[in-house]
Amino acid sequence: METLSSSSIISTAIKPYPLLSRTKNTRFSCSMKVASSFSYQKFIQYALDETKLSTSDLIPSSLQEDFSTLKSLDGKTELKMCSFKASKIRLLRSLSIETSEGMQVLDFAVFPEAEFDLPIFCANFFTSANINIVVLDLNPLHDVINETHYKEKYYKNLIPLGVKYSEAWLNLMDHAIEETDHSQISLNLEAQHRYLTWRAQKDPGFHVLKRLIGETHAKDVVKKFLFSGVKDLGNKTFLDYFPEYESKNGSIIEKRSIIGKSFEKRPWNTRGVFIGDTFG
Repeated sequence: METLSSSSIISTAIKPYPLLSRTKNTRFSCSMKVASSFSYQKFIQYALDETKLSTSDLIPSSLQEDFSTLKSLDGKTELKMCSFKASKIRLLRSLSIETSEGMQVLDFAVFPEAEFDLPIFCANFFTSANINIVVLDLNPLHDVINETHYKEKYYKNLIPLGVKYSEAWLNLMDHAIEETDHSQISLNLEAQHRYLTWRAQKDPGFHVLKRLIGETHAKDVVKKFLFSGVKDLGNKTFLDYFPEYESKNGSIIEKRSIIGKSFEKRPWNTRGVFIGDTFG
């Protein structure tokens, strides 16, 4: 879970090529349960229904057999997981957490098949008694900072779509053309593995999961469910991708990148140029 914060101002710029992020304080009144007036299960069902309109072959993922429901160590919190796949979607998955105190978290993501150059879509929701936070991200597979042609490809078409929130990724999927060049497919595969490796190592949601279900289960949920593929899509390690995080003794520095986190608004302009004064 990329963002779990009590702040109403969030930047979700992450190491692997941030593209679009939207943060919005809002309130939800829909629910699939009478007992929970702010359940995120309704949103999950809506997302699945909308996806089925764009792809008719959406089916449960094999991950569903091992990851469906977990109870916290104290028995007061329930974690619900669901996962699906389709011809253009390697993994569509969600993790929702509801505590007895009324706090709710939803981590929703869609990862494309390597044959399709589509950004990774992430939606993070947080609800407590005092605040509701929504963060939506589109993370391109490749470098949009240094590769000018790639940046133009994304920013020309995606900035307007990003304003439409949930329609952004499905519109892209509808028009995505299957890649046949094996070298490009390999690049897409490595780029997605790079993203998964970063998230599996640095995602702050791990600490929340660790408190709820213990370290062993938390590692399984993060590496085998939330960021499934980190062990299967490539062989490179975290330090292979991000050598700047290697400490003098060879271990991984725990500190996360803070690029963009000190800005009240997204520190990239509509052309994808970083306009912040410092990288933190």
